[in-house]
Amino acid sequence: MTALALPVTEPRARFLDLVSAEWWKLWSLRSTGWSLLVAALSVIGFNAGQAWDHYRYWNAYDEGSRVAFVRDGMALWDAFNGNAVLVMMLAAAGIGAMAIAGEYSSGSIRTTFAAVPARRSVMTAKVLVTALVLAGFGAVVATVSFWATQAILSVHGAGLPITHPGALRIVVASALLAPVSGLVGMAFGTVLRSGPAAIVASVVVLLLLPAVTSEKRYWSAVLAHVQLQPAWERLIQTGDWPAPFPWTTGGAWLVYGAWALGAALVTVLAVRRRDQ
Repeated sequence: MTALALPVTEPRARFLDLVSAEWWKLWSLRSTGWSLLVAALSVIGFNAGQAWDHYRYWNAYDEGSRVAFVRDGMALWDAFNGNAVLVMMLAAAGIGAMAIAGEYSSGSIRTTFAAVPARRSVMTAKVLVTALVLAGFGAVVATVSFWATQAILSVHGAGLPITHPGALRIVVASALLAPVSGLVGMAFGTVLRSGPAAIVASVVVLLLLPAVTSEKRYWSAVLAHVQLQPAWERLIQTGDWPAPFPWTTGGAWLVYGAWALGAALVTVLAVRRRDQ
């Protein structure tokens, strides 16, 4: 008698296995490490450069200006400036976009979905890994930037500790800007399936739209208050900042959360009913 061959059912991939696979897949790209390093040095350099400028010309300011700089905690503005934020958002969005668009352009996404038909689980693992990597990147860059800028200004007694009111909020808000921007880039990469197109879309949505909105008109202010960069600008504000249409830091944190959640949902759900 010949034995009947029983069908072999392969075990379903565990989510931790998917996360591990996506982790190694991301770091196997040589561009990932270099992109993070160059972006980190650029962001820290912009911040430290502004602090150095204030340090270098400190004695050129009049006594009243120096007193006001210390009294008003202006050193916090050097901890993370607007130019550094633009670089961080662009770099993070680019890394997030290429994390998925690169697989579409190479065709390796077909192999991934063939090996693990549960597309939603695969994309969730991608979102988690990308968010964790960029959160770590943001935390390091924001912390080093704060430490470096305040150390430079402390030579003239103008540096501030992390316990100063508003200082920790600036560091956290700046650090979280990286993973949120990265998720936005990943969402565009999933929908557009092209790295360059996703990066262009990220630049338009994250950087250009805030530039054309204003706090001076109601509807323009409403549009500004739902965008990521203006939310960061609200979170780094300290003291009383009168505006025609003011909003709270709580509202700004909600904008952060909404962009992160919305981008993650788009990334996970966009592949459910689309071919590879």
